[in-house]
Amino acid sequence: MRHLVMAALFGAAMLTGSVSVAAAETAPAATIAQGRLAGARTGDVERFLDIPFAAAPVGALRWRAPQAPPRWRGVRDAAKLGPACPQTVRPALVAGGVAEHQSEDCLQLNIWRPAGARKLPVMVWIHGGAHVVGSGTFPVFDGTAFARQGVVLVTINYRLGALGYFAHPALSAAKPRGEALANYGLMDQLAALRWVKKNIAAFGGDPRQITLFGESAGAIGVTTILAQPEAKGLFAKAIVQSGVGLLDPRPLGEQEALGAALAARAGAPPSASLDALRALPAAALVAAGEVRTPGAMTGPILDGDLVREAPWRVFARSEPIDVPLLVGANSNEASVILAMGVPPSAALAYLGRDQAAGRAAYGMGLADDELARQVLGDAWFVAPARWLAARTAGGAPSYLYHFDYVAAARRDRAKGAAHGSEIPYLFGTLDYFASVAGAVGDEDRRFGEGISACWVGFAKTGVPGCALVRDWPRYDAASDRLAKFTPESGVVAGFRKAQLDHLLNVHFGNGQSRP
Repeated sequence: MRHLVMAALFGAAMLTGSVSVAAAETAPAATIAQGRLAGARTGDVERFLDIPFAAAPVGALRWRAPQAPPRWRGVRDAAKLGPACPQTVRPALVAGGVAEHQSEDCLQLNIWRPAGARKLPVMVWIHGGAHVVGSGTFPVFDGTAFARQGVVLVTINYRLGALGYFAHPALSAAKPRGEALANYGLMDQLAALRWVKKNIAAFGGDPRQITLFGESAGAIGVTTILAQPEAKGLFAKAIVQSGVGLLDPRPLGEQEALGAALAARAGAPPSASLDALRALPAAALVAAGEVRTPGAMTGPILDGDLVREAPWRVFARSEPIDVPLLVGANSNEASVILAMGVPPSAALAYLGRDQAAGRAAYGMGLADDELARQVLGDAWFVAPARWLAARTAGGAPSYLYHFDYVAAARRDRAKGAAHGSEIPYLFGTLDYFASVAGAVGDEDRRFGEGISACWVGFAKTGVPGCALVRDWPRYDAASDRLAKFTPESGVVAGFRKAQLDHLLNVHFGNGQSRP
């Protein structure tokens, strides 16, 4: 099942250019400050692809904050997908497509809208992929099904790996005035969000009704943005799928040492100048970034300017941007944790000093491998999701979910819904999912339509009202109710309470709101 889930994270891309006058006259059109765009239409959905939201981060702009996007004369062809950002190429079965076309000039976004769109809610998607792989161009993120439900859907690219999250003494020494360091991928996400706020009305979207949502690394991006007061007003709602972190990111100094070691692996001498670092081939940096210890993570860095503290600490003080929040995780999240090289034995550390109490919370009859699977998934994803829903419940409403739906053809062998497996159901891209992972049936398609309607309902109203879970309540720690998505979805109370209480008590030292 792990391979089926990873298929939900990645895909393919194509080049774009200018468009002929004849084509421009028949294609859907949009005009923004940068210039005119000619998109494409299939049925009742129009799309505008490969739109630059920032200048190409190449040459002297590598490892710089995103700069103003380019302008163009004439009409830009927006009918074809652009490149993915540089990354390791994954097999189609694992990655959900092969990122054969890559470029450092990758800071583009894609827009799907229903024909005749006017002041519609907007949903901006940040893809996952551990901050090292993935792209908003990948077919599993096609926005057609969302557009058919009456929203404008936007997917984005952001810099990845050593090009997206990187620190080095030479970069710090040459820090431009007024710019942050290290978190270039996060800066790209913010730049894309600002672009959407400024330009989405030209595509029929309402800039006052933007929902920011993401999964895994994308969800880490969402929570990091929620913790930044400077981002207030850029979006009206947020959805966090399998990506609530309760750990502190590395500080800049530590990351500089790691960056220097990475640069050395890519071919730079210890005393390399900034120009020498920027002359390194992107492929060499990507390859050097693959050398990591098991369980090591790429992602946001405590640079002191953009990321000043761990997002969870902001949430613990109940000081995030206060917008309606939808948050949750899946039932077999350990699929991705084990794939990252985290050993099952690591699960014991999450049970704390009182191992007997931890085992009792999970049931004394569990075999060690099953205990490890459940503990790792709960500790990394399920418990943090519940914690975040509780910490944000006092202002704008929060809604908690647990995704436990497995395609009918796989239920006899799957241990649960693996990391990312909700994505093709939400995006209505089960045909693509089936092409790389196996058959899906009518029941699966009906479920996908149902859960996608929940997300769209939240984007439209701030309440995830939908036929699949009609009585989904706002989260309250006392009643502890969530929406559980299964073949028979519904609201449940006290979900895995003993297990999650134990893990959170261990993590916070018996105080679940300690900053």
